[in-house]
Amino acid sequence: MTTDVRMLDEADWDAWYGALDVAFGGVAESPQEQQLWRELTEFDRSFGVWDGEACVGTTGAFSFRLSVPGGALVGAAGVTMVSVAATHRRRGILTSMMRRQLDDVRAGGEPLAVLTASEPAIYGRFGYGAASQQMKATIDTTRVRLAPPAGTADVRLRYAKPADVHEACEALYARRVPERPGLLARSPGWERLGLLDPASDRDGASPLQCVVAERDGELVGYVRFAVKPAWEWQGPKSTVLLRDLEAADPSAYAALWQFLFDIDLTSSVVARSRPVDDPLLHLVSDVRRCDISVRDSLHVRLVELGAALEARTYQAPVDVVFEVTDTFCPWNEGRWRLTGDTKGASCERTADPADLALSVRELGAAYLGGISLASLAGAGRVRELRGGALAEASLAFGSAAAPWLPHGF
Repeated sequence: MTTDVRMLDEADWDAWYGALDVAFGGVAESPQEQQLWRELTEFDRSFGVWDGEACVGTTGAFSFRLSVPGGALVGAAGVTMVSVAATHRRRGILTSMMRRQLDDVRAGGEPLAVLTASEPAIYGRFGYGAASQQMKATIDTTRVRLAPPAGTADVRLRYAKPADVHEACEALYARRVPERPGLLARSPGWERLGLLDPASDRDGASPLQCVVAERDGELVGYVRFAVKPAWEWQGPKSTVLLRDLEAADPSAYAALWQFLFDIDLTSSVVARSRPVDDPLLHLVSDVRRCDISVRDSLHVRLVELGAALEARTYQAPVDVVFEVTDTFCPWNEGRWRLTGDTKGASCERTADPADLALSVRELGAAYLGGISLASLAGAGRVRELRGGALAEASLAFGSAAAPWLPHGF
């Protein structure tokens, strides 16, 4: 087989995206969704693998800025639209695309690459570690009550058309990005993802609705959601489907959740992507009836190890030497001394004896502060070579807020 890996030409987008659709089951997206992804595609960062006239492999990347512990926004390649045709599996196509992509990311000066995985077992061999999680909750609002904090009654709620308030909502989201690792600073065009609402994707639910929270005339929160009507012999049993919710303070946050719980004719709220430390867990009267489940979300790859570790801060002083293996990006291999604290960090090559031994995958998993090095060591994936080094590094790498990615890409 002779294949050709080449940068995506705009004229080939339909064939390229069509190959992606087929690889993910063959059900075409709505025209609105396809058009949005076409407009967001960065053609100079997208590649196709061609076997003659047929596109048999796809991959792309978006130019993101990712929040990291300490609040900095770090350049990150958002790896996306990865597929290999079922007729061409196990022929090295995925490896060739990952090789080309990571080489380009490094050449472009981005210290990180990130992705969300359709199957989490795929990307570890390329050095990606699962660095954040997302929580799903299905809340029985007939049996669960909220205990809102003082000031909640002072928040004014009103319905608004999603498009009419999206600029103010995006401004609130942008202010919150440095507060939690794993959030993406949305560049122009990306705000449209939150407004995407094709009728073909609603599965019987209402069009997208929006309620904003205001105090003294200022927007302090918003929620976007849909309602899926359902009726039984005994009466209504509709479901609220939460799209996203952001708030500037605890009272606005609680007011929006109270609104969702109290919508007439509904008996449950389904939230599919929330942070694992969501304050909701401490507002509800019965967390067991919230049917909580957790899964992996953002996977992180340190492309330039030293620059990546220097880009974040550390919640406790740390001075540790890592012995790093990285077979796919060998420029990261060797010993690195990391010194840092809450004010900044330095990470440089060293000949000093190693304190911890691990692969770049474990550093990616721990990078955003949501996965501890100690837990990875418990699985045999980190080895302590100097007594006390594991506890020191695990504490330093932590984050006050759990990393979270509210939407995919």
